[in-house]
Formats: sequence, C-alpha cells, structure tokens
Amino acid sequence: MIFGASVLNYVDRQALSILAPTIQGNLKLDDEGYALIVNLFLVAYTLSYLFSGRIVDRLGVRASFAFFVGWWSVANVLTAFARSLGSLGAFRFMLGLGEAGNWTAAPKAVAGWFAPRERGFAIGLYTLGASLGATVAPLLVVKLAGWGGWQAAFVATGALGLLWLGPWLWLYRSPPATTPTISAPAKAESWRTVLARREVWLLMLARLLTDPVWYFYQFWFAKYLHDARGLSQSALTVTWVIFLAADLGTLGGGWFSGLLIQRNLAPAASRLRIMLGCACLVPLSVLVPHAAALPLALACGMVVVFAHLAWLTNLSALVLDLIPQRSLATTFGIVAAGSSVGGIAMNWGVGRLVTNFSYTPAFAIMACLHPLALALLWPLRRKGEPAS
Repeated sequence: MIFGASVLNYVDRQALSILAPTIQGNLKLDDEGYALIVNLFLVAYTLSYLFSGRIVDRLGVRASFAFFVGWWSVANVLTAFARSLGSLGAFRFMLGLGEAGNWTAAPKAVAGWFAPRERGFAIGLYTLGASLGATVAPLLVVKLAGWGGWQAAFVATGALGLLWLGPWLWLYRSPPATTPTISAPAKAESWRTVLARREVWLLMLARLLTDPVWYFYQFWFAKYLHDARGLSQSALTVTWVIFLAADLGTLGGGWFSGLLIQRNLAPAASRLRIMLGCACLVPLSVLVPHAAALPLALACGMVVVFAHLAWLTNLSALVLDLIPQRSLATTFGIVAAGSSVGGIAMNWGVGRLVTNFSYTPAFAIMACLHPLALALLWPLRRKGEPAS
C-alpha cells in the first residue's frame, strides 16, 4: 500500500511538468512563472515536512497516512480548475502540504516492521513506487490529456488517490508490541533534543545539497528536451527511460547495502560505501547538454538518475540507522525539509539560468553536489546500530 501511495505521489506531482508546455500556453505563463509555481509547491512541501513528521509521531502511521493521501488527492483534482498563475499556485501549494506526509509516515512504518538489514530494501521498494510513478506518468498523463484535455489528467489521477484510502484503512495495522524491531513505547523527544543531534544537521545538509538533482530531472528535464532539443509534447514520453533508471537505482541501492550488512559490515558503513560509488557517477550530468545525439543524452541522464536514487535510498536508510524510533518521523521531516529547501533554490536558479543563459550551467552544477555531500557524511560511517 505504501508502494502504491508513492506511485500516486509522483504521478500527481509530475503531471504539471509533463503538461507544462500546454498549461503555460493556456494560462499565459513564462518560464519564471513556471518556476514560481514549482517553488510554491516546494515551499509548502518544506513546511509540511516540519509538521507532518510530528503528526505521524503523535497519531501513528495508519491515520496520518490516510489524511495526507486524501489531502493531496483533493488538491490534485482542484488543479484542473486553475485559471491563472494565482489559482494554479494555490492548488500546487495545497498539493505540497499533503505530499510530504508520504515521506515521513513511510519510514516510520519501515522502522517498526523491519530489521536493519532489511530496511534498505524496504525503503528501496516504496521509493521504487515514486520512481515508477515518474516512469509511467509521461505515458499516463499525456494519454489522459489527449483524451479529455489537460484538466482530465489532474481529475483522473487525483481520483485514484481517493480510491486508495479504503484498502489502506482496511489493511494497515501497527506492528504488535512483540515485534523484535519495536522498542518499548516512549514519548516523542522534544524539538530541542532532536535538533541537538549533529547527525540530524549533517543528514539535512546532505539532502539539501543532493536532492536538487532529482528535482531538476523531475521538473526541468522534459522542458529541456522540448526547449533545447525540439521534442514535441507527445514525444516527451521518451522521458520514461530516465525514470526507469530511477526504478533500478532505488532497488539496487537498498539491495547492495543490505548485502554488505549480511556480510557483517555495520549498517551506516554499508550505506556510505554504496553512496561513495553513487557520488562518482552523478558528475556525468555535465555531459548531457554536450551529447550530440538524443540517445546519448538520455543515457547520461539515466546513469545520473540511477546513481542519485541509489544514493537517496541509502541516505534514507541512514536516518533509520542513526535516529531513535520514538522521534523518527519528526527527525525524518526535518532532514527531508532540507530536500525541498534545496529544490526551491534550484528552481529559482534554474529559472534564471534558462531565461537568461541556457540549460548547460544547470547540468554542470548538478554534477558537483554529491561529492560535496559525501564529504560531510563520511564521518558517520562508524555510528549507528550493529549489523543484524
């Protein structure tokens, strides 16, 4: 069910970028206006990370997950009724308030039900839902828009989220107290205690630095292919191969770190070894705008996205390895807030670069971020739980 929610989460957010050429023409938005709309989503996403984790720690996974999915699904349906920059921005802001809850509730569920050696793959599996959603979104959204106009794409995909609620509320239950991975119930830690941990700040900075790469490929890569390489909107379905690479990265990253843990390497050290390999591959981003042929540009993009999603899966698992369960969702929200802050800065900067220069500097910047983040995180390899 969490996998399914993650699919819907990314289909709903990707719909705007896929239909951006049509919506921009219909609502008379320029590229800076588009960047503003995306940033309104990310501002809400940031704010939601800060309070959604607290809601999950207090209400539990079952109720909070249902609330967040219901909220963002309604927001996605309302997007169909946007008639200006203001109304579109308001509905995407509302979407951001709900969507962040998916990523604070999901790790709380994984921490409760899975041992350390299993968590990387479990996180990879539900994160696969996100990248699979991004993979199928170009095919699904373009098909729906061709059938009933761009508005139909938002109504139909939002309705799927509302249908998800029934099975979730029927099926999901909290882990029993006898589950080995569950410690005795404890009151959530205070904000001061959570923020006093050095690990929280390092993990937040790492996401702030590296998640802009994923946001860039989600929100701008299709526009790059349209603007710089002349692909029509119908031809943008080719972007599914980028997100197929993301699918492979999410599962591969979690599986490989789990394999290292089975060989008695500590969880934190196993995550960081995989992240080291990823940090060596992401710099291939700089080659994308210089590739003479479209297939070569897509291939470079696939390697970058594969590496980033393997990185993200292990970075998420690293949070579970280092942070006590009683405040895990709160901490995860704070760490993930760094992600959307970085995304906001990226969208503002890319909007300016594209308007005044080109996409080439943006791809170069994306190539530098993971090695810098790895340098911050590398000292954490000796911390956390033992292998189990």
